[in-house]
Amino acid sequence: MLPSNNVLITDEKGIIENIIDETEAGDNVQVLSGIISPGFINSHCHLELSHMKGLIPEGTGLVDFVSKIVALRHFAEEEILQAIKNGEDEMLSNGIVAVGDICNNTLTIHQKKEQRLAYYNFIEASGWNPAIAAMRFEKSKEINAQYSMLNAPCSINPHAPYSVSNELWNLLRENFFDKTISIHNQETVFEDDLFKTGTGDFLRMYELMKIDNSSFKPTGKTSLQSYLEKMQEAKNILLVHNTFIGEDDIAFTKSPIQNHQSAIFFCLCPNANQYIEKALPPIDLLREQNCNIVLGTDSLASNWSLSILDEIKTINKNFPLVPLEEMLKWATINGAKALQMDNKLGSFEKGKQPGIICLSNDLNNIKRLV
Repeated sequence: MLPSNNVLITDEKGIIENIIDETEAGDNVQVLSGIISPGFINSHCHLELSHMKGLIPEGTGLVDFVSKIVALRHFAEEEILQAIKNGEDEMLSNGIVAVGDICNNTLTIHQKKEQRLAYYNFIEASGWNPAIAAMRFEKSKEINAQYSMLNAPCSINPHAPYSVSNELWNLLRENFFDKTISIHNQETVFEDDLFKTGTGDFLRMYELMKIDNSSFKPTGKTSLQSYLEKMQEAKNILLVHNTFIGEDDIAFTKSPIQNHQSAIFFCLCPNANQYIEKALPPIDLLREQNCNIVLGTDSLASNWSLSILDEIKTINKNFPLVPLEEMLKWATINGAKALQMDNKLGSFEKGKQPGIICLSNDLNNIKRLV
């Protein structure tokens, strides 16, 4: 945090020119009450699910939440497209300038052509049955090709450890080089149960969704320790949720034995974790281990809003010892680095165009300035 005697100088487009002392700034300085910050980075969102706001009850647990997402996601396209626009409007009004957005279809392309926000489009692939790996991969490649025409970064990503077969992993890996790759990680305690012992509530999900689980063999290790080496070709790895990650797994991500150069970012979506699992990620533990933390909103199917400020307020309420300055770093420059957008966004540095927002000191209000 810079003291209040500093003045931020920009051109008419919001490109940063300098930060100088107020005694050197001359006339026509705009004085604001609150905290001036670069625009927020929403590192994990499902904009395509915006039409499902309020449809799924809170506290169902992940298995029943996923089952309901699949069962309830069929709406008229016009209604979905309007909800996508409304969701983007909400992010804009909440000071968000860039989004890491999960894409299972092409429905958000129409809105993204407006280029009101910067997007890193994470094309999501899933398929637990090895027999459908090639088909699912080809479908993801087709969707990726369409998003590639937006002149925005995109990559093909594994949905989650419990939904990607080894055969599909092998197909995906060849596309990871130099990309940011996102994966839902340890969002429920049952994820580790599955990989360690082949037990837990995911067996019920496979049964409910009529998914053949016969080819899976437990690894005897945690979920993260079972798959992380498969992502080592990526430039950045974005581990999303981490609600039930343990100290050994955090140490595993830092182990030199991994022999990869990927930067690992831990994306926290606390409001979604409370909505689905009535739980919060171990933020104190992640901080103690000096992890690269970023923030996301998840979707309106699992959250009350698309607001990074709301995520900060939840963290502040439950982890009051975390300094605001640190949380703002998670919401700005860390997110920009994770999405490989830090050459333009995330901080007030000369030549950048990061967006400018003003937060009230009590964090109850946000105003977008540029």
